[in-house]
Amino acid sequence: MSRPVYITAIGKFLPGQPIGNDEMEDYLGFISGKPSRSKSRMLSQNGIKNRYYALDKNQNTTQSVAGMTAKAIDDCLQKNGMDKKDIQFLSAATTQADLPIPGFASMVHGASELPICGIASHQSVCAAGMMAIKNGFMHVGSGEVDNAIACAGELPSRMFKAKRFENQKSIVDNGSPPLETDFLRWMLSDGAGAFLLKNHPNRDTFNLKIEWIELKSHATLFEPCMYTGMNKTAVGKQGKSWIDYDSFSAADQAGAINLKQDIRLVNNIVGLGVQHFFQLIEEGKVDPKRLDWLLCHYSSEYFKQPVVDLLKKGGVTIPERKWFTNLHSKGNTGSASIFIMLEELLYHHSLRDGQKILCMVPESGRFITSFMMLTVLGPTDKKKILPLSKEDKILAPSISTKGKPIQERLVRGLTSVWVDFENDLRSVPIIKKIYNGTITLEEYRLLLLNLRQQVVDGSQWIARAASNISMEYFDVRSSFISHSRDEHRDYQMLEKNYINCGGDKEDLYKGEKNLGSEALSAFMFHTASNPNPFDLLGAMFIIEGLGNRIAGKWGRAVQQLLDLNNDQVSFFTYHEISDSNENHFERFENAINSDALTEDLAKKVLKTAKVVAKLYRMQLVEIGNY
Repeated sequence: MSRPVYITAIGKFLPGQPIGNDEMEDYLGFISGKPSRSKSRMLSQNGIKNRYYALDKNQNTTQSVAGMTAKAIDDCLQKNGMDKKDIQFLSAATTQADLPIPGFASMVHGASELPICGIASHQSVCAAGMMAIKNGFMHVGSGEVDNAIACAGELPSRMFKAKRFENQKSIVDNGSPPLETDFLRWMLSDGAGAFLLKNHPNRDTFNLKIEWIELKSHATLFEPCMYTGMNKTAVGKQGKSWIDYDSFSAADQAGAINLKQDIRLVNNIVGLGVQHFFQLIEEGKVDPKRLDWLLCHYSSEYFKQPVVDLLKKGGVTIPERKWFTNLHSKGNTGSASIFIMLEELLYHHSLRDGQKILCMVPESGRFITSFMMLTVLGPTDKKKILPLSKEDKILAPSISTKGKPIQERLVRGLTSVWVDFENDLRSVPIIKKIYNGTITLEEYRLLLLNLRQQVVDGSQWIARAASNISMEYFDVRSSFISHSRDEHRDYQMLEKNYINCGGDKEDLYKGEKNLGSEALSAFMFHTASNPNPFDLLGAMFIIEGLGNRIAGKWGRAVQQLLDLNNDQVSFFTYHEISDSNENHFERFENAINSDALTEDLAKKVLKTAKVVAKLYRMQLVEIGNY
C-alpha cells in the first residue's frame, strides 16, 4: 500500500571557501606549467562564478567524498532534530566513489556512523542523485521503512589536478589535455547533499511532499557521452576498459582514466530532456501553468537557452522568475546538485504552502532524463519556544564551603566534573530529543519507566550507606536517612506520572533495569556497603545536581512539547518548586563542610562523582536496552 513521503530536512556540505574563476588553477594546478587555453572560453559559456574544491593549493585532497556526504547527513539530521540511531535506510549516490570496492553507500554508512540499517548504492553521473532519492522514496512509500536518508556526493576536482596528467603521452607531446577533458576542468565542483525522507511531515517547519519521481534511460540509442575508464575509437565507439590494459600505469599513460565528454554527442541531452518533459504533460503529470518553481540541473548556462527555445516550440513558456538554480554560486556538483539547489530554495527563499516544484535532472553519461514533482507543505503548528537550549550556559550547582581550603579544592573539582557531565548529557539521544523538540509521548514514557528502576534503588542504597556510618558522625548519618525518605517519595511520584501518561502499572513492577542502570546500581550498592561511605557525597552531587539544575527544564520542555498536565511531569518539575530540592543541597553542603572531610576523602568524593557522572549518562544512553 502506497503512502505519502515527505522531505522533512535537507543538509549540504561544501568544502572550504568559495573559489572564484581567477583562483581555479591555484588549486587545480597548471598543466605543463602553463595556463589553460580553454579556461576563459569555457567559463564564459558555463556562467559559473564560484565553486568549491576539497583541495588545497598544493593539490592535496582535503576530504573524501564519503566523508563530505556524511557531513551533509549530519547537517540534515541537525536541522530536523532527529537522532542517527533512528534512521532505517540509507540510499547514496555518486559519480565516482573514493574506492572501486566496496559500494559507496557502505562507505557513507561507515563515515556517518548511522545504525545498522538497509543501504543502496547508486553510481552514474548527475541522475545518480535522483536514483538515490527514488530508492528512498519507494522504501518509505511502500511501508518497508518509516524514514530514509537519500544523499549524494561528488569530488571531481581530484580528477583534474595537474599532477594527474604528468605521465600522459598525449599531454607531454601537446602541452595540454584534449578538449574533451580540458573543458571539464572548468565545469565541475565538489560538494554533497542529503534529504531526510519520512512518512509524515514535521508539524512546525516547511516540508516537501514527493508526488512522483520518473527516470528514463536512453542508453540503447547512444554510445557513452560522459565517461572515464576508456578511450573511444576514431569513429566514436568504445575502446578497451582501463582495467584491460597491461598495467594501470599503461592505462594512465594512454589517458584512459581521464574523465571525458564526447562533445559530438552532448547536445542530445537537451532534446531528450524536453521530449520527456512533453510526455509528462501529455500524461497529465505536469501542468506548466501550475508550476511555481522549475529547478533544472543544467551543467552550464550554455544549455539553458536551447531548453527554453525547445519548450517554446512546443507551446510551453515558463517565466524566468520561476527558474531557480545556484549553478553560478555553488558550481556544478553533479549528482549532488539537486540536493544543494533544493536546500537553498527551502531554507533561503519564501516558499508558500501548496506551491509546486518540478525538478529536472538530465544526465549525459549515456543519456538519462529524470523528473521529480514536489508540493510545498507549510507548518501546521507554530514552533514552540522551549525553556532550554543546547546553547544555554552550563552552570554547576552552587555549594558554600565556608572558606575551608580542602572544601574549596573539592568544589572546584566537582564544578569541572559537572561541566563535562552536563555537556555530555546534551549529546545523549533521548536528551537531544528534548532539546530539539522531537521527543514523543512513547519515548517519554520509556524514559520514566527506565528511571523508575534506578530511583527505587536510590532510597535503598542511601539507607544502606546510612547504616554503615558510625555514630561519631551522627549528623551526616541523619542527613543520609532524611535523604532516603525523600527518594522514596520521588519514585512514587514518578510512578503516578508514568500511569497518567498511559503507562501500564504492571510494566512498572515487572520492569528491568537497563544496562546502564544495572551498572549504576551495582556501583552504588558496592560503595554504600563500605564503612563510612562518605565518598557517596560525590554521587549525591551529580544526582541531586540534576534535580537542582536540569530536571525542571526537562520536565517543562516535555510538558510544553506534548501538551501534558502537571501530574504527568511532576517528577521532573517539582524540583523547581519543592523545598526538598533546597533541603537536599543544604544537607549536602553540611556533609561537605563536616570535619570528617580529609584530603584523601575529598579525592574519593571527586572520583565517585566522576564515576557516577559516566554511569548516569550510560543509563540514559541505554534507554530500552535490557
